Amino acid sequence: MGTENGHNAIVSIRGLRKTYDGKPPVRAVDGIDLDVHPGEIYGLLGPNGAGKTTTISICTTRALPTAGSVVIDNIDVVKHPSAARRSIGVVPQYNTLDRSCTIWENIHFHCLFFGFSRAEARARTQQLLDQFHLAEKANSYPAQLSGGLAQRVQIARAIAHRPKVLFLDEPSAGLDPQSRIAMWEIVQGLHREGITVVLTTHYMEEADELCNRLAIVDHGRILVEDTPAALKNSVGAQTIYELDLHEPVPDLQQKLGMLSGVTAVEDTPRGIRVLARTCDGLIGDIVSTAQSSGLRDMRVTEPTLETVFIRLTGRDLRE
Repeated sequence: MGTENGHNAIVSIRGLRKTYDGKPPVRAVDGIDLDVHPGEIYGLLGPNGAGKTTTISICTTRALPTAGSVVIDNIDVVKHPSAARRSIGVVPQYNTLDRSCTIWENIHFHCLFFGFSRAEARARTQQLLDQFHLAEKANSYPAQLSGGLAQRVQIARAIAHRPKVLFLDEPSAGLDPQSRIAMWEIVQGLHREGITVVLTTHYMEEADELCNRLAIVDHGRILVEDTPAALKNSVGAQTIYELDLHEPVPDLQQKLGMLSGVTAVEDTPRGIRVLARTCDGLIGDIVSTAQSSGLRDMRVTEPTLETVFIRLTGRDLRE
């Protein structure tokens, strides 16, 4: 791939901006630069309204940018949208299956649309129905499927024309936990086949489980980008103690900060958060220090991607 738009990148985004007219105008995407490497699962993690869906919409030719460029598989998606669509598969947030067609027809017509011969389309449809364990639902209609099965059909249809990159926008939104885990397994299977996956999510567990690399996005900008492990390590702590207090205590932060192994102490809406390098023997010291200050409850956790987001923005990921 060329160096101008990201060396060896299969998806290269430069200076991407999208402003919607209004009073005042809404800047949904505010200068995003990123590269996705072939064969990786790349995530955009952030709260609702962060600009993730708008970014995906521009990448998949469903929206035009105000400024900037997106190049996928060496094709500029704004200049050559129809050529770009051959390289991309899309599963949007909402169900776009044709309700008047059976599951078999939904996949088969997609193949024909992308230029398959009738024989090729039939063979590819049957292959996907088998691969995604949908063969017994071939003659069902979308309205007869559960949310998890409908999502499986949408993914099968999206990759029917063998795209290089699959875009998944909030793929597990509305799915029950069992269907969500099944969907994760499907995405990991596609990754093993060599398909590059770009997904958006506000579920930190999903980003942590699936993504090789991810960008945390807020207010249309990338705040930080790295592997999930590196982002969690950036917190500078192995253990986090969440203390719920009956009321704020002026000098408690200072006392906790002096304990051995503590790297940081922060205010939270419910009390105090203590970040520490170790948990050996520290829990007793924290309890005895905070007990006289009206300690109501304490939870011990490890750093998560949500911890990273809170430290960057001061608020929860799901707000």
